[in-house]
This record gives sequence, C-alpha cells and structure tokens, in this order.
Amino acid sequence: MTMTNPMNPMTTALALVAALASLPHAARADEPRLATTPPPYALPWQLRPIAPGNVVRSDTTVAGYATADGRGATVASTLLASYKVSPTVAPLVRVAVVRDLPPAGAGATTMSNPLLGVLYGKPLAPAVKLGLFAAFTVPVGGGGGDTPDAARAAANRAGIAARSSMDNALFAVNDHALIGGADLAYVAGGLTVQAELTVFQLTRVRGGDVQPDKAKTNFTSGLHAGWFARPWLSVGGELRYQRWLSTPKAVAGDPTGASRDHLTAAAGLRGHIALPGKRWLRPGLAYARALDDPMRGKGYDIVQVDVPFVF
Repeated sequence: MTMTNPMNPMTTALALVAALASLPHAARADEPRLATTPPPYALPWQLRPIAPGNVVRSDTTVAGYATADGRGATVASTLLASYKVSPTVAPLVRVAVVRDLPPAGAGATTMSNPLLGVLYGKPLAPAVKLGLFAAFTVPVGGGGGDTPDAARAAANRAGIAARSSMDNALFAVNDHALIGGADLAYVAGGLTVQAELTVFQLTRVRGGDVQPDKAKTNFTSGLHAGWFARPWLSVGGELRYQRWLSTPKAVAGDPTGASRDHLTAAAGLRGHIALPGKRWLRPGLAYARALDDPMRGKGYDIVQVDVPFVF
C-alpha cells in the first residue's frame, strides 16, 4: 500500500517556526517592548500545565507502528484553548482529529469527543505549585454508535496509542467521561519537576450493540522533569503510565495481560520565543517510545510537535 508521508505537515510547520524565529527585528519606539525573560516553568509534553493561562495550543503526534501486514502510521492532532477568568481559574476546551493509515485495509479520518473542563492553579509556596483539574467529554465523536464504520473505529483505537494512552476519554466515542486530576510541581532556578494523577469514569451512552462495557474506570499518571539550558531553550523528559482500574471485556479477554496498562517515555526540546505584548510562542519537538507491550511489540515510534501560543 502506498501512503502519503504524514511527516510533511510537521516538517513544514517546524520550518515556518524556525524561519520566523530567525528573522531580524529592529525595535521601533512605538512598539511594545518584548519580555526579556522566558517563563521559568518548563512546560510538559502530555501532562497538564500547572497553572491556568490564556493559551491556544496545537499538539500533534505522528506514530509509526508495525503489524503482520507491514508498517502503518497515525497522525493525532489536538487543539486546546483556555482563558483565565480569574488569576487561579481557566475554563478550557479540547478536541482531537485522527488520521490512521494502516498497512492493510482502508484508512480513515475521525474526530474525537470534545472535552470541556476547568483548571485551577495555586502556589502553595514560592517554588511549589498545585494544579487541580475537572472535565467531562461529550460523546459525539466519529466512529461510534451501534453500526460504526470499521475504519473510523480503528482510527479511534490508533489515536489512543498515538497519544501514549493518556487521552483515552477523547477517543471513547460511545462514552460520557467524568475526569478529575491533580498536579504538583516544583519550579525554581530553571528546574521544573512535576507529578500528575488523573482518574476517568466512563459511562456508555450509545453503541450498546458493539460495546459490552456499561462503565469503565481508567487511571493515568506521569512524571515530568524540565530544565532551561538557555533562556530561550528548555529540555525535558517525561514518564507516562496508564492503567485500567476496572476490567473491561477487552482486558479480561487478553491472555497476556498486557492491555491492562501502558508505560511510555518521552524526551525533547522546547523553544521560548518572545512576541510583542508579553506573548510567547513555545514550540517543542519530542520523541516517545513504549516501554512495555502491546505497544512495544508493535515497534511504536512517536514524534510530537507541540506549539502553544500564550497570550
């Protein structure tokens, strides 16, 4: 099967960001001054930000994998928008689009459930910050219902893996999900260390003819460490863990037990580009690998292109 190279949009976006960053700029008297110090917080890759903010964030993962039929690829792009209504509270909305190109059979594009939530952030000490998160999903994503399109349903499953199994609720298109989580971070001297816990309670609202589970409980956690090597550049690594607290039929039917949980790791670089009006562009590029089966057995290679615009 001949596939369109899914890396082209990513390569183009990175080239544009690099070109814009390299353009010379002569300050004028009537222009607002640019900020000269980047945010000291090293933003995680797939964990949540520790503090509420005014943000538009485009986050795309390109995952390559192998099956008995050959190599396939999945592109999972998420878009998030949040806006502070107070110094400590920011409502947000998030949605994903997935394009799966399997090695055999038809490819498909599908849209996830939208997620609506709120992030609360409060410093507990000058260097210690707490973030609390609550959200729900609306079960209107593609590839669901009693007679789902097989290729789109497969794209949803591929999207879960491409996002390191950290965004399952977005792709559980037959389920309504209630989500609650907490983050704790140490931020000082250019160093960020952050831990995260999240619980998802999923309840089936459609697709009962093809989805046997009426309810499922999922858990994700992560640990992120980042450091500012330069004022305009940070490096970061991340460990991510997902586990089913309940036992869905798919997990019960897996004799290997590998589908109960997933462990992945990622590392990458992030730039910090000051823009007029105390705005920041913080593009990042990371690489992730699975540390256990079933993703490790499929040879997953995941590249993430993350472009948050902070205003």
